[in-house]
Amino acid sequence: MNKDIAKLMSFIAGFADTTGFVALHGLFLAHVTGNFVTLGAAVSQGTSGMIGKLLALPIFCITLLATRFLGNVYEREGRSAFMPLFAFEALLLTFGAFLALYHGPFIGADGSPLLVVGMLWVMAMAIQNGIHRIHMKGCPPTTVVTGSTTQIMLDFTDLLMGKQSNIQATKQQLKGLLSSVFFFALGCASAAVSYSFVSIWCFVVPPVLSVITLYLLRRNPLHNSD
Repeated sequence: MNKDIAKLMSFIAGFADTTGFVALHGLFLAHVTGNFVTLGAAVSQGTSGMIGKLLALPIFCITLLATRFLGNVYEREGRSAFMPLFAFEALLLTFGAFLALYHGPFIGADGSPLLVVGMLWVMAMAIQNGIHRIHMKGCPPTTVVTGSTTQIMLDFTDLLMGKQSNIQATKQQLKGLLSSVFFFALGCASAAVSYSFVSIWCFVVPPVLSVITLYLLRRNPLHNSD
């Protein structure tokens, strides 16, 4: 079950990241460190959009602190924080989408509505990142794929050279990593196509998928051993 949820979460993250980039003037929502690059470009070219790029990483970090804190509180009580955290992620995505539909399309890159929408979705992606680290340790990352791509190439090279002692385990890991990268990329492509056809309405997709994920989790609770 974890693997199916991970696929959905990878798609959501890819979709959200691309939506932010195309609809929020180059703001990365999942791959927040990418904003360093776009911030540098904005500074060198004298373009707008610097405020959101400056805010993204601090907001991301503060949200992760809160995520970890809540997780520890639930752990002390003998409960899992996965469902409450993911429900809050879904709420942030939904509220952000509502504001995007109300205020968008966004003309200025530093306007307050754009910044609020962007930071709400940055918080949502931070929670998803924290959820993976805490509750889905056996699954590949769902919000960024650089590390996964690196590991794919390393494992693939080792398999070709026959260096792996446990071939079956490596193949299984490779399969999971490829799945994560594929669904993230599929989410990116879907967001790009959606934006070209329905513009700001593409913000609706991640909240809907997050609600579907919650429904699946309620029917089949996640287990760390999956």
